[in-house]
Amino acid sequence: MGNGGEATALIGLETWVPLILGYALGSIPFGLIVTRLGGAGDIRKVGSGNIGATNVLRTGRKGLAFATLLFDALKGFAPVLLFRLHSGMEPALFAAAGAFLGHLFPVWLSFRGGKGVATYIGVVTALYWPAGVFFCVTWLGTALLTRYSSAAALTAAALTPAFLLAFGLTTLAAVVAAFSLLLIARHHQNIRNLIAGTESKISFQGKSG
Repeated sequence: MGNGGEATALIGLETWVPLILGYALGSIPFGLIVTRLGGAGDIRKVGSGNIGATNVLRTGRKGLAFATLLFDALKGFAPVLLFRLHSGMEPALFAAAGAFLGHLFPVWLSFRGGKGVATYIGVVTALYWPAGVFFCVTWLGTALLTRYSSAAALTAAALTPAFLLAFGLTTLAAVVAAFSLLLIARHHQNIRNLIAGTESKISFQGKSG
């Protein structure tokens, strides 16, 4: 194989390997696994039917909700950080795309996954940690003001690409903007509910576990 062929093969590896590995980790439905192991049943039959931490919280099991949030964030954070440290930013971006798409469209659940907030936090933090902190602070502030988890996620997702642009990280901002658009699209029903005034507010009540 000549130099051109070797370069093409290398580009292919730097694209497909992080994308596939990211997807494999991202597609693990931790919300479903955690609730079943915790004795809370099938989370898809609770509340909105979503497998994310917010819906897990509706079971009244704060511990399970926290575990779901943590694992969903880690499955995005781990592959992205691994490729960023060992292969550079470009493979890390493909790993981020794979992990995020894996959570949204997991093959194990007929491509019906979560809305992506925790995994978004994980991949963004691994790519550029100040942006991850910005997202979390924005989410928390909006959630405390409105008590709407969806409004907090939508606001933070909309503002995070602008935060990256402010630091001159144009490529990263464009990629994160694509993630934000997907996250917002996955909240389409929440947006309708917010407009109609029927969106459920965050409940801080419930049993631990």
